[in-house]
Amino acid sequence: MSLTATPDGVLLVDKAGGMTSHDVVALVRRQLQIKKVGHCGTLDPIATGLLILTLGRGTKIQDLIMSEDKEYVGTLSLGATTDTQDRAGRIVEERPVPDLSEEEITAAFEKFCGDFYQMPPMVSAIKQGGVPLYKLARQGKTVVRDARLVHVYRYSIDRVALPEIDFTVLCSKGFYVRTYAHDIGNELGCGAHLKELRRTRSGRFDLTRAVTVEEIKTAPPVDILGKILTLPEVSRMRGA
Repeated sequence: MSLTATPDGVLLVDKAGGMTSHDVVALVRRQLQIKKVGHCGTLDPIATGLLILTLGRGTKIQDLIMSEDKEYVGTLSLGATTDTQDRAGRIVEERPVPDLSEEEITAAFEKFCGDFYQMPPMVSAIKQGGVPLYKLARQGKTVVRDARLVHVYRYSIDRVALPEIDFTVLCSKGFYVRTYAHDIGNELGCGAHLKELRRTRSGRFDLTRAVTVEEIKTAPPVDILGKILTLPEVSRMRGA
């Protein structure tokens, strides 16, 4: 298919597990034959859910969209910490999981609510001297990072089946959910890592109008093009 004009706007994608955000961008470029495609807010390969792609002139509002609050549902697994703070990493310490009460678990989550400082993980895309931290981590290097002020607007503890805890969190931009899981595990005295993660919302955007990766791969390109939110539509949705 050859497009006479590059569409400008936003495409909401429900990212599948096992893919990088860049994999999704490359797929859309290839399937829709659009060169100018960006994404707002990286999702790690283990994560699924809402990935916002900007197309054409939509890339100019990428920073605006990325600055908005995000909602995630996730599962943390107590008793094991990993070098990436999620299940993709290597286990670096294992500790027994105590018979935690509901009050103890709630108290740990409460400690990470509102404003607090979060230390970005070494395995992250933050750059130091122009080099992403994850590249330094692969070389076995650990560098001093600055803690970042983040905000949790609200959370819920959705299921407790030790060693697993399901939760929902609404947080500010630049928030690392795997660090959140890691820190809660430390607070509970047994360590933890992030087992599952799904982004359900970013700003005013959610999954109701998202296309799946499978649809992008198999549907006629014209069908996917029809799902693109125009820039005026995006502006109205954002209340801008």
